[in-house]
Amino acid sequence: MRTVASLPYEITEEDHVWIPVSDGVRLSARIWRPVASDGEPVPAILEYIPYRHRDLTSVRDSVHHPYLAGHGYACVRVDIRGSGESEGVLADEYLEREQLDAEDVLEWIAAQPWCSGRTGMMGISWGGFAALQVAARKPPSLTAIAISSFTDDRYSDDMHYMGGCLLSDNVAEASTMFAYATLPPDPALAGERWRELWHERLENCGLWVGEWLSHQRRDDYWRHASVCENYSDVQVPVLASSGWADGYSNAVSRLLANLDVPRRGLIGPWSHKYPHLGRPGPAIGYLQELVRWWDHWLKDVENGVMDGPMLQTWMQDSVPPSTSYEDRPGRWVGEPSWPSPHVRPSEHRLARHRIARPGEEVPAEDLSVESPLSVGQFAGKWASYSAPPDLPYDQREEDGGSLVFDTDVLAEPCEILGSPVVDLEVSADKPVAQVAVRLSDVAPDGRATRVTYGLLNLTHRDGHDDPEPLEPGKRYRVRVELNAVAQAFPAGHRIRLSISSSYWPLAWPPPEPAMVTVHTGQSTLTLPVRPVAEADEVPARPFGEPEGAEPLPATQIEPGEQRWTVSRDLIDYRSALEIVKNEGKVRFDDIDLEVTRNVFERYSWVADDFCSPVAETAWSMTFARDGWEARSETRTRVSCTPTEFVIDAQLDGYEGERRTFSRNWHRTVPRDQV
Repeated sequence: MRTVASLPYEITEEDHVWIPVSDGVRLSARIWRPVASDGEPVPAILEYIPYRHRDLTSVRDSVHHPYLAGHGYACVRVDIRGSGESEGVLADEYLEREQLDAEDVLEWIAAQPWCSGRTGMMGISWGGFAALQVAARKPPSLTAIAISSFTDDRYSDDMHYMGGCLLSDNVAEASTMFAYATLPPDPALAGERWRELWHERLENCGLWVGEWLSHQRRDDYWRHASVCENYSDVQVPVLASSGWADGYSNAVSRLLANLDVPRRGLIGPWSHKYPHLGRPGPAIGYLQELVRWWDHWLKDVENGVMDGPMLQTWMQDSVPPSTSYEDRPGRWVGEPSWPSPHVRPSEHRLARHRIARPGEEVPAEDLSVESPLSVGQFAGKWASYSAPPDLPYDQREEDGGSLVFDTDVLAEPCEILGSPVVDLEVSADKPVAQVAVRLSDVAPDGRATRVTYGLLNLTHRDGHDDPEPLEPGKRYRVRVELNAVAQAFPAGHRIRLSISSSYWPLAWPPPEPAMVTVHTGQSTLTLPVRPVAEADEVPARPFGEPEGAEPLPATQIEPGEQRWTVSRDLIDYRSALEIVKNEGKVRFDDIDLEVTRNVFERYSWVADDFCSPVAETAWSMTFARDGWEARSETRTRVSCTPTEFVIDAQLDGYEGERRTFSRNWHRTVPRDQV
């Protein structure tokens, strides 16, 4: 990334500003704005997240907020209540109170003498969610938003559930917030109240994983703040982006298809990263794109930001399987609208071991699979973070426990853009069963690179509101929509469809092994084919080089460690996936604060005992300065029986080596056909 030292506007920074909200709680903000805004008010941009602006996101924030401020904006980075220096307790995600606070913050910003009265919101992940959700509430000053790695559907397309299947990320991300919601404020700002504020968080943070596991079907808990419930609520322009390696790749196209406001979409090859920090590369000059976006919508500059394609996306070339890529080869393509007039469905029937040619009749046969629990150990994470390497590996071992259907060797290249769809005639021998459907690019040497996948809990075949158990042996017609993707398959390769009846540890398996039978003849794969040479293709505008402001200084005192290990003991048949994500010790030089962050995840199972899976996480985060040291340690363990999920959790707070707080949870949650 290129560091830009000279910007159009000289800026000033306030590193800690209290913003009062309507119930008396104060939220902590960091503000960058042009010096000239003292006399010439400017529009303001809010980023609203719970990840601690004073330390944990300070380096990242210092790259993009001063950059935008230097182009004539007041940038306000606010910690959600109960996080960082903000007062209160963070008890769950996307609560009504959180959104009311955001409206209060926007009202406060718009009333400041340095603000023109027009505001925008930006953010990635939680920040992207927040901006979209708040936009749907129509606060008066909010004029446009720019969001990355988000969803409009909290149940069907988030880290919790996929196709009605419980994702292991439901546990991992609940554990992340278990840690973040229990961190101390900084005594340098909170003074002697820091301990009181910290213990308020420790005592009242709640057990997030228990709440999320208590809602296994689409109910009002998930409908709240899901913008897909009424897209017309969003009435401001939207710039939406994500990456094909991210778990949030689908929402961009849904917003383009369903919103009735000015909108642009951008999907690169990236994992869960901002586009200017995108990995795998190529990263792009996203901050320049933001300046153009805000200039047009917040300053009324006629700069052509809405010219060109509605969607720009990276068409990925074929690559060998790997758990990480520095860059993904490919090219930018543009679409004038979405759904695209260039994408055409190509339907293929499934035959024994084959994906038939379009229009080819195939015989009706019964093909059955009862997958071992080991299918899924190379699936990677639901949402890649690129550290440690967490993309899916070679699918050949996964395919050994799956039904496999291959095309003929491709005589010419084939490119797809959108969501492949699999329609199956299927039956099972148990009342609860699932299917995991994977699409892979198979090279001439046999190596198989997963391109996309989809999951379906077959009890959710008719929707996620009211699942119904299967009648063993009865045939059902079901649809599995795979994650959207842009992928080129070269001539000489094959396209492979693989179907398994389990996919652990990415998704929790059913209560007992199920034999799933696919009935060919009428079972089909529909590919969203984008012809390689479209005469009327809308050209994609080239992006600039990634650039940003100079980052705050931070010193790595102790190195971090990243590991991703799959193991299997062939004596007692115990297997495990272990993930280490240690950041080592980092000193934030500007505030002389040392932070140590260690994370461990373990997903284990025994042979093919479908009630043996266990998900375990442990977080330890330490903050230290001048003889002051505070540490939060959290541990979460989720196991299961045929009828229940079992949660054991522990939270400890330490001052130095003295434990000053401890709490344990033990809770069971009935399985609701999951």
